[in-house]
Amino acid sequence: MRQRAATGWAALCLAGLAAACSGSKDKPADPPPRPADAVPALPIVLDQFGYRPDDPKIIRIRQPTKGYDTAWSQLPRLTYYVRRADTDAPVKSFALDAKEDVPVDELSGDQIWQLDVSRITEPGEYVITSGDGAQVSGAFSVSKDVYKPILREAFRTFYYQRAGYAKSAPQAGAGWTDTASHLGPGQDSEARLYSAPGDARTARDLRGGWFDAGDYNQYTNWTADQCRTLLISYRENPGAWGDDFGIPESGNSVPDILDEVSWGLDWLLRMQNPDGSVLSILGRDAASPPSAAKGPSRYGPASTSATLSAAGTFALAAIVFQDSAAPGHADYAARLKAAALAAWAWADAHPDVTFQNNDAASRSEGLGAGQQEADSEYLNGKRFAAAAYLTALTSSAEFLPTMDAALAATSLMQNGQVDAYRYEAQDAALFLARQPASPPELQAYLAKAFQGRLTPQPVEGYSVPVDALHWGSNSVMARTGVIHLDAARLSGDAAIAAGYTARALDYLHYLHGANPMGKVYLTNMGAFGAESSVGEFYHSWKTETPIPGFLVGGPNPTYDWDACCPDKCGGGPSNAACGTARLSPPYGQPPLKSYLDFDDGWPLNSWQISENSNAYQAAYLRLLANFVD
Repeated sequence: MRQRAATGWAALCLAGLAAACSGSKDKPADPPPRPADAVPALPIVLDQFGYRPDDPKIIRIRQPTKGYDTAWSQLPRLTYYVRRADTDAPVKSFALDAKEDVPVDELSGDQIWQLDVSRITEPGEYVITSGDGAQVSGAFSVSKDVYKPILREAFRTFYYQRAGYAKSAPQAGAGWTDTASHLGPGQDSEARLYSAPGDARTARDLRGGWFDAGDYNQYTNWTADQCRTLLISYRENPGAWGDDFGIPESGNSVPDILDEVSWGLDWLLRMQNPDGSVLSILGRDAASPPSAAKGPSRYGPASTSATLSAAGTFALAAIVFQDSAAPGHADYAARLKAAALAAWAWADAHPDVTFQNNDAASRSEGLGAGQQEADSEYLNGKRFAAAAYLTALTSSAEFLPTMDAALAATSLMQNGQVDAYRYEAQDAALFLARQPASPPELQAYLAKAFQGRLTPQPVEGYSVPVDALHWGSNSVMARTGVIHLDAARLSGDAAIAAGYTARALDYLHYLHGANPMGKVYLTNMGAFGAESSVGEFYHSWKTETPIPGFLVGGPNPTYDWDACCPDKCGGGPSNAACGTARLSPPYGQPPLKSYLDFDDGWPLNSWQISENSNAYQAAYLRLLANFVD
């Protein structure tokens, strides 16, 4: 066991690696040159894309004490240099404000020292090296537009997720093209009710929309959520969203985000029944590439939750599109408004219709994957959100009694709960508070709730406290960053707002590589500056190299192989697929190290770690757009 407390800094002093051993923090006149064969080292982790000039730039120097990487542990140095990436010329030196007894961060198993290099504001490409040159970071940029190409590429994943749409050059890159999927006999344009597949009278045209995640199924509750999140992002930061993101509609004088949202909204409109109710789910066959999937498509019946989800999203979309001067948007807004009102009327008359997909009791085994039905708390949040958006859209008092009652029943109003899970109700409350007729008491209450839950003060370690770490932890990181920005907007104090914004950036930097894995949690971003991005992820569409820009689920300390492993998976190849022991990482590691790039299906079930999801993507895009002009 390493005896750091007794020998760590003494060893550095004996090696002559730091002038600060005597307590001095003077800059050496002639810093040692960086070794020509030095390579980026894990001890220095940072945002691998870079930083905007005036933003805080906190670099993490890490020494692992727990987990798979302790064999690579290195002591921190007392002096670090920021150098020009192209010439190695030193720009500034920084003394590490470290103390010997830095506590171990239990989420990562690391000791973490924070190095503030915020004085580097001149645009350019840089690296960070230790004083002795043994520790070297990857190159990073300082630029006001550093995140713009990242936003563009991460947004384009929705184009690649489109169902029933050809992926062709020039929008689709080499190796990532495909013809339109799920449009054959019995597929999306002729989908049938899951419980009556032999009844041609149940056939519906449900083409379009997006593959929800690494599988090809689609769920109304979640598609509505994704559309709504993208619409909110557009309203929050319209300047971030241009008409040049490289999708087929680019160049039509409409922000590409509205074009892409329209693709999702059109599918939701097809899912609506003549009586206003909205179907809950569309299950699709899977193959690689998607166009090779020839099996039938099946849908689930309408439910209250799906209908309320659609009602709220239709209403918010109508608000957005009626404010657009683009040709056809006024008519589209009117159509969305009518759909929202019809959905609300049905849900109001049918307040408790549920449907459990992929469920034995419902005889719906195999229909979809994840369970899309909402519990009573989240259903109430959907009812409140729909009523809030409809009230703003129609200026009618009709929805106020339901809206007020549903708002009062939310955990936000019951006990001031603010988190990364109940964002549908939180976003609607924030929207409501910004309306001209909203009572000032609501905004004051929300400010107190958000600011009572979150701190604007710097946080130690990786600076990303979250409520829980589990499957999809990266979406929790993104949404927690977003609620810090909500707190900033609610604050009337510029300094406090700046603190909340800096905390939101911490979550973004974490997703961009300032984490104990030194990993950019986006797929295949080497061409955009990432030294280590996701090289393999779980998706039904198998490509030689991953499509760039997908946010994967991330560290999951609850990961495990299937319960049938190691020897009860049916014998032969299935048992052999388990291997002889659980993969570690991700298994058995500190929570933030419970990650691995891998694409194994059953029985190793990599989807618990490395699968993408449009929900993750929308949350990340919403966070990122705040830092793109």
